[in-house]
Amino acid sequence: MAGRMLVVCVLGSLLCQVWSSADPHHTEEKQHPQVLYPWRNQGTGMVRVKRDWIIPPIRVLENSKQVPEDLVQIKSDKIFKGEVIYKLEGPGVDQEPKNLFEIDDKTGVIRSKRPLDRERYNSFTLKAFALSPSGERLENPTTIEIVVLDQNDNRPAFKQKQFEGTVAEFSVPGTLVMSVSATDADDPMTENAWLSYSIIGQESIPANAVTKTMFGINNETGAIHTRDVGLDREVVKSFRLKLQVADMGGMGLTSEGVAVIHVSDINNHAPQFSPASYSMKAVENRVDNEIGRVNVTDRDDRGTGNWEAKYLISNDPEGNFAISTDPATNEGVVTVVKPLDFEARHEYVLILKVENVNRLSNKAPNLPESTAEVVVTVVNENEAPHFREDPIQIVVPESVIPGTLLKSNIAFDPDKSDLRYEISRDPERWLDINKDTGDITARRTFNMRSPNVKNNIYNAVIKVTDAEGMSVTATVAITLKETNDFPPQLVPLSGTVCRGTRRPGLVLTAVDEDLPPHAAPFTFEISDLSNNWTVIEVNDTHAVLQPLSDLQAGEYAVTIFVSDSGSPVLSAYAEVNVTVCLCDSFGDCKSEAGAIIGSSVGISFIALIIIMACIALLLLLLLLAVAVTTCGRRHHIKKGTGLLVGESEDDIRDNVFNYDEQGGGEEDENAFNIDLLWNPHDAPSTPGSYYPGVPRSKQPLRKDAPHNLPSPIYPRRPPADPTDIEDYINDGLEAADNDPNVPPYDTALIYDYEGEGSLAGSLSSIATGSSDGDQDYDYLNDWGPRFQKLANMYDPR
Repeated sequence: MAGRMLVVCVLGSLLCQVWSSADPHHTEEKQHPQVLYPWRNQGTGMVRVKRDWIIPPIRVLENSKQVPEDLVQIKSDKIFKGEVIYKLEGPGVDQEPKNLFEIDDKTGVIRSKRPLDRERYNSFTLKAFALSPSGERLENPTTIEIVVLDQNDNRPAFKQKQFEGTVAEFSVPGTLVMSVSATDADDPMTENAWLSYSIIGQESIPANAVTKTMFGINNETGAIHTRDVGLDREVVKSFRLKLQVADMGGMGLTSEGVAVIHVSDINNHAPQFSPASYSMKAVENRVDNEIGRVNVTDRDDRGTGNWEAKYLISNDPEGNFAISTDPATNEGVVTVVKPLDFEARHEYVLILKVENVNRLSNKAPNLPESTAEVVVTVVNENEAPHFREDPIQIVVPESVIPGTLLKSNIAFDPDKSDLRYEISRDPERWLDINKDTGDITARRTFNMRSPNVKNNIYNAVIKVTDAEGMSVTATVAITLKETNDFPPQLVPLSGTVCRGTRRPGLVLTAVDEDLPPHAAPFTFEISDLSNNWTVIEVNDTHAVLQPLSDLQAGEYAVTIFVSDSGSPVLSAYAEVNVTVCLCDSFGDCKSEAGAIIGSSVGISFIALIIIMACIALLLLLLLLAVAVTTCGRRHHIKKGTGLLVGESEDDIRDNVFNYDEQGGGEEDENAFNIDLLWNPHDAPSTPGSYYPGVPRSKQPLRKDAPHNLPSPIYPRRPPADPTDIEDYINDGLEAADNDPNVPPYDTALIYDYEGEGSLAGSLSSIATGSSDGDQDYDYLNDWGPRFQKLANMYDPR
């Protein structure tokens, strides 16, 4: 197995490079790679691990101009019968980046084809193979690692084109200002990337404001710090430093950069008034208006809190003035915040102080506090009159006497001008005003019920004008107090008192047009003339008038005295007409007969009406039944016989008319042929008989009644004389009771027999063969009490 191992020969390229640099003559000579046999040269640096060999990396210098350059030769020490072919695979050969390395397939020499760039690819790992001509592996693949050595071929570069920093003025030496940094693409593990920083130039802004070196830099870290004292922002605003960075510890390639350092402001200058005295004018009675400005100077940075001023007024206890700062100009703006009165004071002297928004630095010079004096002169101006109160409040009783003084001294003028008064609005015309003095008086009595009085308040408007025409208005709010103007009234003045009740009485109510507390509660009293009556108070507004004894029915006049609770108390007499009578359930008087009936029988009027209505309904039903029976019988009496036929000689069954016949189509133009209902065996032989094909002397047999009884004779026609109607009805009733051939035995009447062979089918189910005595009328009892009487009439059982 050991004989099958591939012998890898590695050329000490680094030693060759050193040699070539020491002896330039050898660089022109061709270098031959060393062939290494691992089994016999174990002391050359290769270490055997089990059955594999670890080969040191092959070092190749980047940017080499000797290309192609032999790097190493691989060779197998095993004797083969045939030819050995060497192959190489990996990045730089057949993988990206391609075509950087190649191998001689006959000799096994590995070469670099192009210069290498470490900044792009710092190492390559390749696989070497020993193959037979047929492609069979003769040895296991061997790993070849190529390391690219760095050259100082990249300049260092600052990370920013320009660095910005700030340092406070008057900073002590050694104060850290900022840090700069740079990068180098060379190998950071070599001196090629070892950077060194330096300051190679300094400029001040403004130019030549400071000439000494004010800043230093740490050559390794790039930290910039102050070196000297004297940084004054009022002298120099900023510095521009020219920087340099070099690799190889400052001995290699270099680059330049810029750092700008601004000197920041500290509050080392207190604001100063300039000038220190001012004169201003303020018009009286005007507020929130600017009357003047004061100015200060400050050498600190404009627009910052070190420069912005804050003003104070030290002697304005009443707070008539205020001062604010204009942020654009830093001036103090003086305004009037409370109205000034020229008549009270003509001039004000204000003392102003100023300070910065930011606290003053301890490095500021010790100067006295700056103050300013402002003289404010008040300018007189015509002022409008003033009401002493608005609205003007007046409280007065509604029944005030006309001419009563309601309000005086309602307005004044600050300029001591004469005033003129007038009423601008008085919808009820209740007020008068003295145009010179402004005294308000009542023109007439007020009325609480006026639509212009809301919540007991009446509003008017008063106008006052000074001598120069300036005027103002004010509202007059008059609160009206209720007075007892109206006596109470009693309702109703007539009524009914029912006798025989447990507590007879008439409810009375007192009403008063006055409002509380001049209305309820009311007091009710009976006059001495009405000694048979008494009045009982129910609540504050109601009372009950009751008799003291059981009075006879009739009309009574009762005098009642009613009083309110006002101050003073108002009273009124009222005569109440009372009717004493017997009453129904509704409390209404009823007649003597109704009263007697109601008292003796004990049945109410409603119950009596119901009973009478029921009786009338039963009688009506009975008369209706008799009439129906009579009419049915009259239509069946045959002339000169007892046969039950109608007055007409024609058969009424033929009188079937066709109304709105829709079925059968257009050919069905005739009504139903009722002849199909006739019995063909009983057809009368003579024309004009009641039944066709049946002799007039012979009647059709009833299927629902005995047919062996003779028919009684009864009138065929009702008598013409109305006086005989009663006899006619009695005869008809007797015939109906005795004739078995007439109703009410069966509702089928004479249509029970249909005849044989009728196309209409049989109606025999309608007929019954039972006699009158077999009829059952119990079902009428289920129809209600009105039909029970009918059931008893036809079924006396």
